[in-house]
Amino acid sequence: MSTEKPTMDIVALFQCLRPSLPSTTWRQLSRIAVALLVMTGRVTMLGIARWAGKGGSYRTVQRFFSTVIPWAILFGVFFRQHVYCPDDVYLAAGDDVIVTKAGKQPHGLDRFFSSLSGQPVPGLACFTLSLVSVQKRRSFPLRVAQVVRSDAEKAASKAKAAAKKPKAPPTKRRPGRPQGSTNTNKAPVRSPQNWCGSKLWWKPYCA
Repeated sequence: MSTEKPTMDIVALFQCLRPSLPSTTWRQLSRIAVALLVMTGRVTMLGIARWAGKGGSYRTVQRFFSTVIPWAILFGVFFRQHVYCPDDVYLAAGDDVIVTKAGKQPHGLDRFFSSLSGQPVPGLACFTLSLVSVQKRRSFPLRVAQVVRSDAEKAASKAKAAAKKPKAPPTKRRPGRPQGSTNTNKAPVRSPQNWCGSKLWWKPYCA
């Protein structure tokens, strides 16, 4: 007797989203979701198209990601249909999620503080609003939005970082006389008044 768990049909779970999406968009979402679960390597539109199979061409993937989709409604419908438990207690929580990213082309690329690294890292930031199950101790995202800083925020962040940057310590001077230095004329020394009086006292003895 096989002990393997039956595979979950991801398309069947998406049936609750049909009333909230056009049929074409729902079909594209089903193809792309399956490709994301089975694909290996880097997640790119070209990679998704290779793993999506029939009905998931590269042009179809491009059309899907250029379509405006009400993700907040979809997350809410999916949560109520498959996750929500009336006997459980849910807490609303929000937090920034940092994804490290190299290069200069991605939209919204900037330096954000990562708690895992303990320092600012180059990457993308997304603010996630979730419902946290108290009993299951799991988080279920309901809304995800990318954080894109304005030019004024970037300038303020750079100025703050420059102010915190420690100044370079002054170079330590080598012992001895600096090379190429010349003698300087010394200021004339004035004799103190008591020294002038002492010379008068010694004058009779020098006669």
